[in-house]
Amino acid sequence: MSVTTLDATGLKCPQPLLKMALLAADMMHGDILEVTADCPTFEADVRAWCTRLKKTLLTVKNEGGYRKTVQIRF
Repeated sequence: MSVTTLDATGLKCPQPLLKMALLAADMMHGDILEVTADCPTFEADVRAWCTRLKKTLLTVKNEGGYRKTVQIRF
């Protein structure tokens, strides 16, 4: 199991999800992807992405304003 981090701060949706999808291609079962972004729709987009791909959204941490950090288990 490994943890991969992505700082997508400053990117507007759908760019954070596109960068997540690129990283997801190399992730193995049990790996964790931690992403920080400040796009206003980021949390809702991540929830939909996880549901669609059947990944587990472990945490959503509010960092202030729109900035959030999520952890996703593959």
